[in-house]
Formats: sequence, C-alpha cells, structure tokens
Amino acid sequence: MGKSRARRFRTAPFSPTGPEQRREGEGGHEEEPAAELLEKLQHPSAEVREYACASISRLLQQKHVIPAFLQRDVVRCLGPLLMDHSLAVRETAAGALRNLSACGGFEVCDDMVTKDIMTPLVALLKECSTGLDANQLSPKKCRETNKNYIEDIANEAINLLWNVCECNNTAVSIFNKEGCLESVLHYMKKFSTNVDLAISVANCLQAVTEDNPDLLSSFNASAQQILESVMLCPESTMKHILLRTLVAGTIWNIKDTIPPGSLGSMVNAILKIFSESLAIDAGKTIIHMNEAERNRFKLAAEAGTEENMSDVMDDNVLIEDDDMEEIPKGKVRRENDISDLLPSDKWELKEVTALLTAQQTALEIIVNMCCSEDLSDDEWEELSSSDESDLFMENSYNEGSGLLMSPLCLSDEVNSAFLNNLIPKKILEKTAFPNSVALDICMHNLSWKPLIKKLNAVQCRALTCLHSILLVSDVDCLGGPSALQSLAQHLSELVFAKMELPTDTEFLEAITSALRALLQTMASKNISQCMSPEQLLAICEAGIHSSNASVRVNVVSILGISGSVLAKGQDTAETLKMIGKFLLEVAMKESSLVVAGEALDALFDVFADGEEAEKAAVQIKLLPALKEFQPVFKMRMRKEGRGQYSSDQLCVLDNVKMNLRRFIAYQETLGKTPA
Repeated sequence: MGKSRARRFRTAPFSPTGPEQRREGEGGHEEEPAAELLEKLQHPSAEVREYACASISRLLQQKHVIPAFLQRDVVRCLGPLLMDHSLAVRETAAGALRNLSACGGFEVCDDMVTKDIMTPLVALLKECSTGLDANQLSPKKCRETNKNYIEDIANEAINLLWNVCECNNTAVSIFNKEGCLESVLHYMKKFSTNVDLAISVANCLQAVTEDNPDLLSSFNASAQQILESVMLCPESTMKHILLRTLVAGTIWNIKDTIPPGSLGSMVNAILKIFSESLAIDAGKTIIHMNEAERNRFKLAAEAGTEENMSDVMDDNVLIEDDDMEEIPKGKVRRENDISDLLPSDKWELKEVTALLTAQQTALEIIVNMCCSEDLSDDEWEELSSSDESDLFMENSYNEGSGLLMSPLCLSDEVNSAFLNNLIPKKILEKTAFPNSVALDICMHNLSWKPLIKKLNAVQCRALTCLHSILLVSDVDCLGGPSALQSLAQHLSELVFAKMELPTDTEFLEAITSALRALLQTMASKNISQCMSPEQLLAICEAGIHSSNASVRVNVVSILGISGSVLAKGQDTAETLKMIGKFLLEVAMKESSLVVAGEALDALFDVFADGEEAEKAAVQIKLLPALKEFQPVFKMRMRKEGRGQYSSDQLCVLDNVKMNLRRFIAYQETLGKTPA
C-alpha cells in the first residue's frame, strides 16, 4: 500500500439528493441493496449491469452505505466492468468507482489501489485515448442523446485517476511507469470542444505533477506545447478561466523543465492568468448569473415546448423514479451530470462555481510562489464588505508607487510579474467579505447555497496570501507605514464587522495569521499600531477558545507582539497587567504544549524590559507564578513531549524551557536591584 498523499481543498462531489441523506425505508438496511446490486453486476444483460452500476454510484454518495459495499469487495466487482463490452456499463462503472474514491477518503483510495484498480483503469484510459480520434460512438445512444461515450467514459476515468493519485503515492508511481501522461494529454487536446473533459484532465495533471520529479522528463516540447495552447485559449467563459488557471498551476509545478531564458515569460503568463481570474467580481457575477437563470426558466415556462417538458420529466426521473424499466436512460444521464458536479440545466451555476474554483486555485498557487520552498500539506493546513473597506482599498493602491505590496525574496522573474499583473492589489480585494446581495441570493436558493462556502474559502485563501506576502516583503515596497496602518485598519474592520466576533475556524486562522504577520512587520520597524489593546484582547479572547491550535498560537503571539510594543511606552502598566494575566492563564491551563510554549514566549517578550513592564510584573506576581509553573512545564514536557509532538516542535519547546529558566533568573535580579 502506498503512502497517503494529503488531499488539499477538494470540492465535495455533487449529490442531487443532498449529502448523506437516507431514503425512507433504507436506514439500517444498507447490506440488502449492496448485496442485490453487486449480484446484478454479473447479469448477462448490459442494461441490467448498467442499471446496477448507476444505482451503486448513487448510493456511494452516501457515506454511511460505503462500508456495506466495501465488505462485499465492491472494487473487485466493479473493476472488470471498466473494460465491459458495453460502453454504457463502462461509463457507469467508472462513475461508481469515482464516487467511491471521492466520498470514501484516503483509506478507501489506498484500498482501491491495493486491490489493483489501476490495472483496468490504465487500460481503459489508453483504449479511450486510442478511440478518441476515431470517435467510436454507440449508434443507438448517439442518435437518441447525441452522446459521445468515449469522451464521457474518459471524463469519469480521469476523475477516478485524479482522486486515487491525489491520495496515494503508489498510484502516482504507476501513472509514471505506465506512461499515462501521453494518454491524459491526448484528452486535453479536446479542450476546444469539450471543456469539461479538459478541466478534469487539468485537475488530474495538477495532482500528479506536484512533488513528482520522476515525471518531469516526460514533459517534452510536444507536451508543453499542448499546455501552452490551452493557456493561450481566448475563450472567456468561467469554465475556460478555470481551465487556464489549472493548467497554469501545472506549468508552475513543472517549472524546472522550462529553459532559463523562457522562465520570465512563463511566470508572467501564469500570473497574467491568475490576475484575470482574480479581477472578476464574484459577487456581481452571482447576481448577474442568477438573474440570467431566472429569465431563462421564465422563458422556458412561457414557451412550454416539447423539449422543455421532456427536460422536466427527465429531471423527475433522476430524483424520484426508481422503477427498473425507466432507470437506465435516466441513470446514465444522471451519472454524466455528476461528472460535472451539477445538473446539465444549471449552466449559470456551473459558470459561477468554475469562477470561484479558479480564484481559490489561483490564490493557493500564489502562496506557494511567495515561499522560498513549497509549503508542506501540514503547513498548508496551519495557514489556511463595507464602504470603509472599499475606501481603504482604493487609498492603499493609490499611495506611493500605486501598489500596496511587492514581494522581495522572490526571484526577479516572479517579483516583476507580481508587479506587472497587480497581483497584491487583487489579493487585497479578495480579503473583503462577500457581496451581501450575492450572499442573500445564495441563502434563499437551495442549489446556489453551496456557493457561500466557496465565497468564504476565497476570502480565507486571500488572507493566507496576504500573510505570505507580508512575510516576504520589505516595508517600503509594502507601501510604507501609512499603507500598513491602513491594512491594520482593514483587518480590524473584518474582525469587528459584525455584532459578534467571528467563530468560524478557517476564517479565524486566516485573519489571525495575517494580523500576526502584519503586527510583527510593524513592530520590527517601529511603526505605531492603530489597533487598540482592547480590540486586540477581544480578538484574542475569541481566538483562544478555538478548537484549532494554530488560531490559539496566533492570538498569543499577537498579544506578545503588541505587549512588547506597549512596554516601551508610558502609562501602559494597566494594559500590560491585562495582557500578562491573559498569557499566564493560557500558559498554565492550555492543553497543547505548543500553545503553552508560545504563551510563555509571549510573556518573555512583553516583560523583557521597561519600567511599565516591571511595574505590571510585580502587580500580577509574575515571578512567583512562573517559579511555581516551571516544574509543571518540565513534567508536562517529559510526559507529553515524546510521541505527541514533532522533533521540530520539541526543539522549540526545549528552547522555551531554557528561556523560562533564564527569564526567572532575570526577574530575580530585578527584585534585588535597589530602588
């Protein structure tokens, strides 16, 4: 079994019946339909096998039924059907396996690879690639539905390949060894006529090219030319924007294959695509597309054509009709709909979904471009609008050179491309809260409601980008002190925009990471902070109760940074007392040693020097509290350290333990100093 690969920010598969919903009469009896349907896979009738595959595919979207199918070896039952003589069976079998891989998680994907799903899958992909140009269609199905089975089978198979390769290194090794890249790129050539297939291929390519040096030699000039042609595609639909964004991400993954002389133009081309994606206002797009959908439905209802009535009836079959005679046609179409995540009549919703996915993907790749080394998956997990906000943005990019920030530790090529394509400005725009009108539309429309999560994800990724840029940028190129103060005001408004402080873990992690980086930058350059101690304490009070340890680390660090600045001022003892009490309580009561260590570090920073700090330390009895806590911290490190924390974390904690001893000794000397 191969090593699991962490899956980053994956979209959940679309389920017309909703996630994990049970039908009436099904609860607690998953074994019965599983056994019956798996038996039908061996039926001599292709239509029965097709129906069984489609039914299994539908059920596998409900996580609670997956164990019943796994116990009956569903992978080995469905695997051979990928090469069934019936094209319809191949498609529905691939769709069922795709849903199993998407809904089952890492362990299921590992199990699928162990049970050799890659052998029939690779064979299917190569056969479809060979038959792609021949356009081998089932004559009966082609006449009835104008359906290209080869491309639709390929779409399901590529999505299955994407899922298992993203979770399992053995699958990636097989991809390399079997030369799957050639077949996959062959499908990409269809981007001008089948953008959905091309998007599936692009997603797969982004997964298999990440941290895969063995594959780089396969990207010859011909392969790169295919990707280049996609990046230059002039189509302006949201799906094409998503396609170009994904391909740009693949190009970034294989940048080591690009000749040095072409690197600058390549990076500029990538960031131009990202810039175009981020420039689109998702809120306005939602409003426009929703109105277009309503107008289209209204016209269709008024026209009342036979075609429209047929579509309505087909939709009803997909959701309600489980009669054996009616299922095959409906199930095949439904499986095809699942391939695109959304029903075929929801093209406006598909466009908005593609846009938000493109923007999220662009922001994630930009974070990697900002780092000297690619972030590990664990680090990625740790990183993760009002008129005043709009005014702030406008003022910020008009100051100085016209840009808020410019990454300095990047290569000249990346730095120049960032500036040329106004990437920092566009990142900042995406940190604002989503359009309230668009949110209202999504809230009151069941099929559009999942967009709320995607809108929020884009904002969080933008805040993570902001955090990364702050870490790698010089103050002058950030726009100077006034721009940083405006940025602090903007982040403050995001936190205090609503009556209640935010509780969403992902948003809290992103906003506190950005705020921590900003305050550290400002403190290092002696730039006065515009957030009041009361505001900072309020943020920290909200964050310290988060279940996410990274949020808790961020908030104690924020207090440490702010407290160390206040300690240099006048008449700040009372505020320092509040900060000191807060940090002491965290250090002593926090369940995570890492967070407790960060709280101790923050205490050392706040009370390191200054008359106000000395005064506050005496009043909160800091020295006796730390002397009493020192043996407790040592004991916790001995008991909890090994096995629970990484070697890097233990190294940091050892430093904290040593600094605690030194800080206590320092505080004791202060007590002996004559007044």
